[in-house]
Amino acid sequence: MSTESKPLQPSQVGVIGAGVMGEALIAALIKFGMKASSICVSEKRAERAEELVKSYGICVCDLAQNVATSDVLLLVVKPQDMASVLEEIKGSIKAGALIITFAAGKSTSFITSILGTGHPVIRVMPNTPALVGAGMSAMSRGAGVSDAQAAFASAFLSATGKAVEVEESLQDAVTATSGSGPAYFFAFAEHMIEGAMALGLSKEVATTLTAQTMLGAAILLDQSGKSATTLRENVTSPNGTTAAALASLTESDFAGIVARAMKAARDRSQELA
Repeated sequence: MSTESKPLQPSQVGVIGAGVMGEALIAALIKFGMKASSICVSEKRAERAEELVKSYGICVCDLAQNVATSDVLLLVVKPQDMASVLEEIKGSIKAGALIITFAAGKSTSFITSILGTGHPVIRVMPNTPALVGAGMSAMSRGAGVSDAQAAFASAFLSATGKAVEVEESLQDAVTATSGSGPAYFFAFAEHMIEGAMALGLSKEVATTLTAQTMLGAAILLDQSGKSATTLRENVTSPNGTTAAALASLTESDFAGIVARAMKAARDRSQELA
């Protein structure tokens, strides 16, 4: 993507699907600089739509109107619902509108096979820390996406945390790494908390110790400029407590467990295509 390209400036962005990630994207659009009145959401649950109107001041409109008037459409629907949604909107989309899809496993070619080639498509894999402005998004351009359109996507996604651009062939690997990654982290945290409680700590103290330790370690990895390997070695004294814990993980094939889990996520992403 050209660093000199000015981002697209859409007059209206339509959000299709207002679940947890849809709300995070609405917040990101506003943080990026979009007027709330220029964001229109289509959501089947009336009470959910009203909740978002009260929280963000956005507009709500029916699906046909939304797709007909929006310069950019964010498709935040489940992978299994994508085909039916595309079939419903394909005849009503504003000419030349940019489509940004957030459904795991659904390629840009899948989208254009239903909508036709008249609409440029960007595929994005976000993750749930976007809800607190600490998300990780990876985007891939489909055919016909301009530098200005890609710059808009990158800029507003950066309001959720960080954004990178990758070849679409790597999106399944991204899904296994950052898309599903928060769940691996939460599962490890669960077990750390349980382990701390088994050693006599209260749940409250165990949770605080675990959360802050993981937060600090993540910030250190992000900001120190040192590799994860170096940071691990720095805290591991020979024959010390950390060495004993890491030896136990190694004996349980910790590296293999992680690698197989990530491969399973990658394989499932491919199956969803």
